[in-house]
Amino acid sequence: MDFDVVIVGAGPSGLSAACRLMQQAHEAERELSVCVVEKGSEVGAHILSGAVLETRALRELFPDWESRGAPLNTPVISDDLYLLKDAESAQKLPNALVPKSMHNTGGAHDNYVISAGNLCRWLAEQAEELGVEIFPGFAAQESLHDDDGAVRGILVGDMGVAADGSEKPGHMPGMELRAKYTLFAEGARGHLGKRLIERFDLDEGRDPQHYALGFKELWDVPADQHEPGRVLHGSGWPLPSDTHGGWFLYHADNQQVVVGLIVDLSYDNPYLSPFDEFQRMKHHPVLKQHLEGGSRVSYGARAITKGGANSLPKMTFPGGLLIGCDAGTLNFAKIKGIHMAMKSGLVAAESVFEAFVGGDEGGAELTAFTSKWQNSWAWAELTESRSFGPAIHKYGTVKGGAYNFLDQLLGGKLPTVHDTTCDHARMRHANEVTPIDYPKPDGKLSFDKSSSVFLSNTNHEEDQPCHLRLTDPEIPVRINLPEYAEPAQRYCPAGVYEIVEEDGEPKFQINFQNCVHCKTCDIKDPSQNITWVAPEGGGGPNYPNM
Repeated sequence: MDFDVVIVGAGPSGLSAACRLMQQAHEAERELSVCVVEKGSEVGAHILSGAVLETRALRELFPDWESRGAPLNTPVISDDLYLLKDAESAQKLPNALVPKSMHNTGGAHDNYVISAGNLCRWLAEQAEELGVEIFPGFAAQESLHDDDGAVRGILVGDMGVAADGSEKPGHMPGMELRAKYTLFAEGARGHLGKRLIERFDLDEGRDPQHYALGFKELWDVPADQHEPGRVLHGSGWPLPSDTHGGWFLYHADNQQVVVGLIVDLSYDNPYLSPFDEFQRMKHHPVLKQHLEGGSRVSYGARAITKGGANSLPKMTFPGGLLIGCDAGTLNFAKIKGIHMAMKSGLVAAESVFEAFVGGDEGGAELTAFTSKWQNSWAWAELTESRSFGPAIHKYGTVKGGAYNFLDQLLGGKLPTVHDTTCDHARMRHANEVTPIDYPKPDGKLSFDKSSSVFLSNTNHEEDQPCHLRLTDPEIPVRINLPEYAEPAQRYCPAGVYEIVEEDGEPKFQINFQNCVHCKTCDIKDPSQNITWVAPEGGGGPNYPNM
């Protein structure tokens, strides 16, 4: 099938690009064919974010978003930041000492507590009304290239392939979706984006990309403790002092509270379990009071691209663009990525359409995008906070936070701090650290992985090739187990990886059916032996209201 533009991923950046492309086509009375491919079973099924949305990009795309019924129902009305000192005590930071990027009230732009999945479902409706074709349940497996190497579309994977590679009844062969331009909007650590960065050396001269693992739970809470629009952020306990991260708790609409923890994947102790850190965090009195008496209704986890301006790859290459978190546009200083992803999609759409108007037949490198992007408010946001993550990595949470506070006061004028060590390379050997003894979950505030994965509605057809590929199947037991106590058992938030005993010998077992598509294994494996590829379309989590 041939299109003018193919977009991989129905997240905020991809759908914003699709909508803006068609808006321009209608304004110019020009024919344009745009297709969005989404590997989830429906739009929003794989979308996971906090989320507090800054409406700046949304207002640019749809100034009349309120009358269109956008799912923004809960404006932020209060904003608190805490430092958890230990399991019982905490310090609330005075407003004057909170970095300006962390303020969600009183600024120039409105902020709302939202469901990112529901926002994408609404954006998809707007896109389809404009004439965009959206194909959920189809996973892009390869990028297509012409004889000169330019991207010319994607190959959608086969459906109905058995684990041994044979064709099952109902097999559907993959399809080529050809395009003049292809926009890759897969989210953090997109598997095609990763290959394109390597193929075109898009990260040359950049700092290595950095990531975090974000957890989120959705809770129904009693009416008398629900405060719609209340926003809390914090850091400190339970994470060790040399492990960076932070938590969030938002009072959303419909008598629900969302709670989550973000753990920086630069941590060095192979015994650390981000999942278990999240579970015990909820027992702190500051958070417990908002959840007690409630019931957990959903769970999910997803990697976050957080390297910022220093790590942002070149976003253009012949025949296409990397946008949103596939490139890494999130502003970690704000802990916000949706408005940034949307803006990158808008700039991409305007660059592509401008090329078409100029007679471009596709396959070129859209160099005009770079200048448009670097003249945008989104790039200004990223450059102003380019030292945020690296300063915390280098100086620690307190000193790094102080550096960033001063840097923001001075408008980003302090010397830029860099972090040139990849996250996976920070892992220390197991004999150099102390194992961590985590408390057992109580089933009221804290839970185990299996019951959590159940709430993510994750499902994969069991009889299909494993989408978690090992370059060398022996490395987990031969190297990772003796040297790092095989950390995949702990960094995976879904219990995908286990060391089991078989005939008296350890064996590395992959329960790929549990995979929530977070991509942490692709990032954190100390041997860089695991490659995540898209499974059959429609598999993975099915997040409601996340």
